[in-house]
Amino acid sequence: MKLAILSREPKSYSTKRLVEAAAARGHEALVLDHLQCNLVLEKGRPGIIYQGQPVEDIDAIIPRIGASVTFYGTAVVRQFEMMKVRTAVDSQAIVRSRDKLRSMQILSRAGVGMPKTAFTNYSEDVPAMIQQVGGAPVIIKLLEGTQGLGVVLAESAKAAQSVIEAFHNLKARIIVQEFIAESKGADLRAFVVNGEVVGAMKRQGKEGEFRSNLHRGGTGTLVKLSRAEKAAALLATKALGLGIAGVDMLQSARGPLVLEVNSSPGLEGIEKATALDIAGRIIDYTAALAVKKKVKKVKKGPEAVDMQSDIPKGR
Repeated sequence: MKLAILSREPKSYSTKRLVEAAAARGHEALVLDHLQCNLVLEKGRPGIIYQGQPVEDIDAIIPRIGASVTFYGTAVVRQFEMMKVRTAVDSQAIVRSRDKLRSMQILSRAGVGMPKTAFTNYSEDVPAMIQQVGGAPVIIKLLEGTQGLGVVLAESAKAAQSVIEAFHNLKARIIVQEFIAESKGADLRAFVVNGEVVGAMKRQGKEGEFRSNLHRGGTGTLVKLSRAEKAAALLATKALGLGIAGVDMLQSARGPLVLEVNSSPGLEGIEKATALDIAGRIIDYTAALAVKKKVKKVKKGPEAVDMQSDIPKGR
């Protein structure tokens, strides 16, 4: 198989591990910087030019799209989809997961447990917003924040009001969430591939830090998820339509509460905490998608099924 990994960081742990895992399975893996991909739109002939050369004969792609380049990155993934190339993570699923408000609305509709959350259009009734999530302390998050950045713990109603008003004055979009005290600065990261939890770790924030992100100095250790925690992770991933995901959850008195679903989860923390070959599971899943595409073409012949619509051609 010829696989393409869309990544701006070829030397990052995650990208290198995917390349290694692909090679170990006899696949050819190319690393393409999605920001250097030029998209060619022509009737019936969508194409991609990379460093002056057309990108051809790719069987499947693995998107590693950073949050700061979601717009262009998902456009590149969408172009590959138009070129009938299989993708480990669909473009629309990436878009859904990156919009925190939209993703939480989808999760809420699907019945996924989550902390009480409030969002308004710069409302001046800030005290009411705080009370809607159970009162102080509260967590205040920028909708565009990643890796724990743009997340504030306001321990009093007065502090919460000051922070919310400051963000509103800056025209920054935020959500306000209840603070789950019993989580004690820790959360769970469940790594899901193709509808299966393939690894999980508990992330503990450093002393005095309520954020558990490894980028903020947190530590990750192997953990065995309960049935309820596995079910929550799988339901959240399915609701957003993600083939690969990192699901972050809090342990609470009322069960697991999903905080966020990451469509490009890092591999370093989870592989080191679990000693599992997560990269290999991703490669196996991606290669299997490409095989299914080829089998469809061989079986159907002139009645080949279009991978986007599953409607037989000519009907």
